[in-house]
Amino acid sequence: MPKDTRDVADVTTDPATSATGKTAVLYRMALPDHLCPAGQKARWLLDSKGFEVDDRLFRERSEVDAFKETHDVPTTPQVWIEGERVGGYDALRQKLTDYDPDATTYRPVIYLFAVAAATALALSIGFLGAIAWQTLGWFISVSMILLGMQKLRDIESFTTMFLNYDLLARKWVPYAYVYPWVETGAGILMTGMLLTPLAAPAALFISTVGAISVFKAVYIDKRELKCACVGGNSNVPLGFVSLTENLMMMGMAIVMFVLVIA
Repeated sequence: MPKDTRDVADVTTDPATSATGKTAVLYRMALPDHLCPAGQKARWLLDSKGFEVDDRLFRERSEVDAFKETHDVPTTPQVWIEGERVGGYDALRQKLTDYDPDATTYRPVIYLFAVAAATALALSIGFLGAIAWQTLGWFISVSMILLGMQKLRDIESFTTMFLNYDLLARKWVPYAYVYPWVETGAGILMTGMLLTPLAAPAALFISTVGAISVFKAVYIDKRELKCACVGGNSNVPLGFVSLTENLMMMGMAIVMFVLVIA
């Protein structure tokens, strides 16, 4: 093991007095059948921030239980920095980085749209040999699939957030459960240009209701809500992103209608 890693049983110093300056004391589990992932992440984070880590490993469950009772903590890992207890990995992450679990962020949406764009480019270049107008269509349809899957991942959390603002779902709750299936299914059919008479009307309907609902909640009622576009429990603010999602679906559905008619 690294020279600054030791078994807890070999250490008698108090963490509050030994964790000073750029030194951190880390208590984590390294049991025969369990190497704590949060403890590994805490060690990596401390190393990456330049701390000299006094890494104290629990080798037996009884040591873990005794430590939690002595220090009155619910879980491990536990970290001390500059003589003060920081807490577990989440608390350490908040202290050493700009991470804020309650902060609003567009990062999940940016990642999702970036993956959709890369997939659309790959489809276009792979099947057409060039970037063409179909690339935009694939971007929208793949985005619909990814957004729908995010909602289906935890449909109960999604429906709870969705019911905060969707006009039809607030009138008829089952619509909140149907919505992600329709979005995902329409995206799949649009990607393959299949069953357009079914996919286009479905996408146009849910996107129109969605756009009206978001516009009313954000721009008329001036409500500050979290967006359910990337699933429940997200910190993405309701507004531009959700409105864009619905407008993209509307545009795609209208174009597909025109192609069918033509």
